[in-house]
Amino acid sequence: MATFLYRVGRLAFRRRWYVALVWAAVLAAVGLGALKAPGASDEEFSMPGIESQRAFDLMEERFPGASADGATARVVFVAPGGERVTAADNKRAIEKTVAELGDGTQVASAVDPFQARTVGADGTTAYATVTYKVAANDLTDASRTQLERAIDEAREAGLTVEAGGTAMADDAGAGGLAEVIGIAVAAVVLLITFGSLAAAGLPLLTAVIGVGMSMATILALSSALGLSTTTGTLAMMIGLAVGIDYALFVVSRYREERAKGRTPQEATGMAVGTAGSAVVFAGLTVVIALAGLAVVGIPMLTKMWLAAAGAVVVAALIALTLVPAFLGFWPNAVLTRRARRSGRMEGSGETNGGTRWARFVLRRPLPVLLLGVVGLGALAVPVTDLQLGMPGDEAKPTSTTERRAYDALAEGFGPGFNGPLTIVVDAEGAADPKSAVRAVSQEIGATKGVVSVSPARFNDAGDTAVFSAVPSTAPTDERTKDLVNTIRDERPGVESETGATFEVTGTTALNIDISDKVQAALVPYLIVVVGLAIVLLLVVFRSLLVPLKAALGFLLSVLASLGAVVVVFQQGHGAELLGVEQTGPITSLMPIFLVGIVFGLAMDYEVFLVSRMREAYVHGERPGQAVTSGFRHSSRVVVAAALIMIAVFAGFVGESDSVIKMIGFGLASAVLFDAFVVRMAIVPAVLALLGARAWWLPGRLDRLLPRVDVEGEALSRRAEADPAPADLEVARI
Repeated sequence: MATFLYRVGRLAFRRRWYVALVWAAVLAAVGLGALKAPGASDEEFSMPGIESQRAFDLMEERFPGASADGATARVVFVAPGGERVTAADNKRAIEKTVAELGDGTQVASAVDPFQARTVGADGTTAYATVTYKVAANDLTDASRTQLERAIDEAREAGLTVEAGGTAMADDAGAGGLAEVIGIAVAAVVLLITFGSLAAAGLPLLTAVIGVGMSMATILALSSALGLSTTTGTLAMMIGLAVGIDYALFVVSRYREERAKGRTPQEATGMAVGTAGSAVVFAGLTVVIALAGLAVVGIPMLTKMWLAAAGAVVVAALIALTLVPAFLGFWPNAVLTRRARRSGRMEGSGETNGGTRWARFVLRRPLPVLLLGVVGLGALAVPVTDLQLGMPGDEAKPTSTTERRAYDALAEGFGPGFNGPLTIVVDAEGAADPKSAVRAVSQEIGATKGVVSVSPARFNDAGDTAVFSAVPSTAPTDERTKDLVNTIRDERPGVESETGATFEVTGTTALNIDISDKVQAALVPYLIVVVGLAIVLLLVVFRSLLVPLKAALGFLLSVLASLGAVVVVFQQGHGAELLGVEQTGPITSLMPIFLVGIVFGLAMDYEVFLVSRMREAYVHGERPGQAVTSGFRHSSRVVVAAALIMIAVFAGFVGESDSVIKMIGFGLASAVLFDAFVVRMAIVPAVLALLGARAWWLPGRLDRLLPRVDVEGEALSRRAEADPAPADLEVARI
């Protein structure tokens, strides 16, 4: 592996014009394809294998043309204090508003609350439902403006008016500002790390090129592969993260090889052969982690994971080919200013902060290990109280009209009104379908925890009906989940009496089913992904204990970060500092999302840091010296990479959306714990305690495993046969 990549690096250096032109041609081709390709579709969210999805599928089959694809807006009217919405002036203002809402060219219907009887029992609250002919993403600015204007006019009449629903969704990219902030912080960190504008700019430039190529490819293939408009979001975030990391490690190793006195071409080959080998295996672990998320069984998310994995592959290829080509164009630009001015390179063996920290840990391995494990373990304890759900409008800031509409409906109609259950009754096998549906409705209506049921609506064939059941508790309340389970548990008896079968669905039931399925998929996912990663690291490090230590350390950091998320977003400790106005259940996809993303990034740091230790150990250093050498060469770069990732993810904490804020906080804290506690403290402490045993591998397993030579032993033999001068002047190219 190292020898092959060494040749690739030297070839890219020599043939830099060809390499640059090939990448430019590929970028132009995918860019042209993206411009000419049809637009991405708004893929419907589906989750095969759950009851809610089966109910939706049955509704689409039995109620053709009635699928709720169009956007909706629920406009809530609240009368001034002491008045009722049925008062003459208030009623007139509401009817006028509804008439204006129904005039839009994209509006299918606007239902008057007095005709639809959607007035609260106390008469202070009413709501009108506006249904559009098109999906939310296809609403024009004129339609949105008309909705806002009608609401403003009703407010001028003295009513309190708020609106929720899919039509109110803001499609602005939530992460755009965060990515700009992340790139800016990355530039500062890289400049401090390298002390050179060119060295700081090269990883950023190649990362942006990689992200651009990945996004253009996704756009070009979006129509053919059925990719949604959100598929590229994850690919952009992960592609930018690993793109900077991979280029950073190659450039850092290049500078180190130049400090040893090697010529620019030879230093490039050595950098790609050694750091490039680590890039390959680090990239493979990220791809495994992302592709493995397909076990969740959500087609739309599977496409997102695979697109992100493709972005990682592009980032790795750029680091192995385009980065060495750029080094060929500007071999001295990435060096420090002192080296360029003096014409002589600085040595790489001096003591630095990484060396001092490694020696500190080596002197006190057991206290450092215990402190790190106990600290992360304490942070992980709140995970035992983890509650999963899918936050809705109740989790939005009170400054949004959606949140105020949610609160007004809950106050006027009860907390369960915002999350009604949809019951789909299949009476095809019943002798009297209408009687069977009536019996099912009465049985569910009599269930403890159900406030009311709506009249059943039959399809044209008369063999299928749909009605709603309103719970007495809020959608995210654990009692609502218990109610759904109770209704489903009582189904066999109801079906045997009526001859009809039914399914429970709706947004609330769908969220409950998603949470249950994700929780069930988490353990198999961990087994598959962590198992494959252990095998991969076994090949890389040729050690039995190092991969196990890496996997256990990752699990510890993920549990600690998930515990921190529970403390802030579920229990509310410190929530105000992050602008979290409403605590509640953790979004269902958070644990598996956190595991997938952080596992890949954590293995990046593990491979880059420990591979340098393994390299030093293979080249004859004692175990303790090898740990020190690894930190001397890699700690500063790993710290820089971690700070960049933390900055990118922390930028999302400033967003108003609670889910985005939660994801940003979770990822930033996970990288913080994994890079600075696990990799920088627990790893050297464990290696110090294990000594030479850390690199032990059974003889039979040693013979079975392929030899990939990540540490560049073959390259070292080549260097010994043709030693470079100890102090070489900087080449003038």
